[in-house]
Amino acid sequence: MKQWAKSIQIALVFIGTVVGAGFASGREVLQFFTRFGHWGPYLIIVSTLFFVWIGAKVMLLSAELKAKSYEDLNKYLFGEKTGRWVSHLMLVVLLGVNAVMLAGAGSVFSEHLNLSYQTGLIVTMFACFMLLRKGMNAILTINTFVVPLMIGFTAFLVIETLRSPSSGHWLKATSDVSPWAAWLSPFLYAAFNLSMSQAVLVPLGSAIGDAKILRRGAWIGGIGIGVLLLAGHIALSARMPGIAKFDIPMGGIALELGAWIHWIFVFLIFMEIFTTLVADIYGLTLQLQERTKASQWMLTVILLLLCFLAGQLGFGPLLSTLYPMFGLLSLGWLFLISRDRARTSNPPKPPVPPETGSGLMESPKLSSAPYTDGR
Repeated sequence: MKQWAKSIQIALVFIGTVVGAGFASGREVLQFFTRFGHWGPYLIIVSTLFFVWIGAKVMLLSAELKAKSYEDLNKYLFGEKTGRWVSHLMLVVLLGVNAVMLAGAGSVFSEHLNLSYQTGLIVTMFACFMLLRKGMNAILTINTFVVPLMIGFTAFLVIETLRSPSSGHWLKATSDVSPWAAWLSPFLYAAFNLSMSQAVLVPLGSAIGDAKILRRGAWIGGIGIGVLLLAGHIALSARMPGIAKFDIPMGGIALELGAWIHWIFVFLIFMEIFTTLVADIYGLTLQLQERTKASQWMLTVILLLLCFLAGQLGFGPLLSTLYPMFGLLSLGWLFLISRDRARTSNPPKPPVPPETGSGLMESPKLSSAPYTDGR
């Protein structure tokens, strides 16, 4: 039972890492799946298979290498020199993703709370900075709380959608988009989200180390992501094309179901955006501190300010422009890790693993920089 509990916790962190601003808001599901009409469910199945397969490989390989950060994994996949440059590129991409997360929080405030977009950015930045003072334990705990609630409310939205006359639209909707673009979409989506999830999955896999627990967690988490994708697709398809005008489409759906449902769901959307932002800023801070040896809090403040500046472009434009582009950049990474085989007979020389203890909740706090080399 203890092993199953750990696997479920890993799955919840996996889901919480992927379910960020784009996913929770519905904008990402719309961009990569719903706009392709009846192809959507098949594209979601392809993405789900990649989440299960590659998610497990990232964590298992990280455990085998005893990788302290995603840079260790990239050096293994690409070689020492190229791996370092790939990690530099990932820093830039992660910064762009964090800007999207922060912009998503601003859109929640402006569209659903009748507050200004700038207020949303500032409040979220402050809350992110304060939570990061608690380190990885806070990230794990908040995902364990938020993700089950998000799953429950998404299921509620789907049940309500299935009662409507347009509930079957997801099976017969047409699209003018090229089939080539449609079938490229799940690869872009999976490549982008899995490569970005390295910031959390690599240290998580290294800290747990048990292949059975990690593999089971990847299966539960990957399938959970697929179910959430399909649920979002069904709900959005029933309301196309009108729902596409919202920056936060899922919030627009919740608004139809009454004030209380709307407020609870908006809160959950914000929390999913917030948890992913915190996890990604955490990973970025550790990587930059390893390179610069600067103060963690100074780096955190600088990263949040850069995201604030990029967030001025707006949530919708940032997501629709950056996510497909980042997906293309991530395809090479997806190809390399998908063809890699575990080298248990002669693994590369690993770095010295951190003292993490036997359980997930015993992970060290941010202030101890658990995944840096300690220099």
